[in-house]
Amino acid sequence: MQQPSPNNTKHRLLWIFALSSSIYFTQGIEALPAQGLFYYLKENLLYSPQKIMVISSMTTFAWLVKPLIGYAIDSFLNKRAWILISVLIDIILSLFLGLAHLPVFLLITLLMATSASAAFRDVTVDGIMCVEGKLYHATGKIQSIQWASISIAGLLTGIGGGYIAEKWGYKEAFLLLIPVYILVAVTAYFFKEHRPQGIAGGRKTLAFDMKRLFTDKKLLIVCLFIFLYRYSPSFGTPLFFIQRDSFQWNKIWIGTLATIATVFSIAGSLFYYKFSQRINLKKWIFWSVFLGAITTISYLYYTPVTAVIYDIIYSFLGMFIFVMVMDFMARKSTPGLEATSFALLCSVSNLALIASNLSGAFMLPAIGLKWLIVISALASFLCLPLIKKIK
Repeated sequence: MQQPSPNNTKHRLLWIFALSSSIYFTQGIEALPAQGLFYYLKENLLYSPQKIMVISSMTTFAWLVKPLIGYAIDSFLNKRAWILISVLIDIILSLFLGLAHLPVFLLITLLMATSASAAFRDVTVDGIMCVEGKLYHATGKIQSIQWASISIAGLLTGIGGGYIAEKWGYKEAFLLLIPVYILVAVTAYFFKEHRPQGIAGGRKTLAFDMKRLFTDKKLLIVCLFIFLYRYSPSFGTPLFFIQRDSFQWNKIWIGTLATIATVFSIAGSLFYYKFSQRINLKKWIFWSVFLGAITTISYLYYTPVTAVIYDIIYSFLGMFIFVMVMDFMARKSTPGLEATSFALLCSVSNLALIASNLSGAFMLPAIGLKWLIVISALASFLCLPLIKKIK
């Protein structure tokens, strides 16, 4: 790829920051109906924690096939077109979810469709981030901006989602997303897309490129590492039940606490923006494994006071570590297939989170919350043997 002129670098990065921040802000604000949906399943349909965790996993299926989405984006149309198509679909789906009274099966189906649309937007902008981020040595900075934007949206969903859930329901939240989608469409329309030179030798077939990815030993080692790094049996939903049923926290206070924690998440993202080009990624990832185990085991002591402390401190640390890992993944993306390979790594990460949810749902009734936390902490160390093999 031709190197950019110094005078064009800042201007180009500003455009990338603008597009990335608008799309990631949208991903964050799309959580606005989440609390209303949770309370609808818990309090209207009387679903158990395990059943809610399974449903949450089902709606994220599209994020497991992100490599195929990435290949479609790399091969057909252009990235701006994919964003505009996705936003149009989102507007239509939000109207259905907001205006129609849907049976549970159809509700879950439409939620899966909204998740798929969001996955297309995510893969599109991440492809831009990988290609141009590596070109400008700014993958960490771009991702810091992305995740700061999604966290700022979290500030709105923290209080707004709780208030809407308390006063109305999830339907109104879906209708409120429509103006946001329109703003994203306007931003994407005016984005001047840079079309890089193709892969040496021209674009190959899907089978050829998939073989290229899945026979790359270095990439496969990174995939396995990411899965083991991200995997640990989940216990987040049971903690949410404790907040409601044992602590007797109301919906607005839960939303307020989420908002406070999000402020610290933004700080963690901006902190990584400042230091992303100075740190030794491999060394910091190694020590983050031990930090993750310590923070997990601390949940054995969970009270109304510690719940607040954990949310605040771990939000800062968690965001810093999360963006660091995403930066690591972007740097390891395959040249010429950045959107596809980064999507593959993200799919592995999402698969680990789904496996965490499902294994947590399976283990909870069998061993109880305390042992689930202990096993989750021990699972943090599964990835350690692979760190030395990553170049």
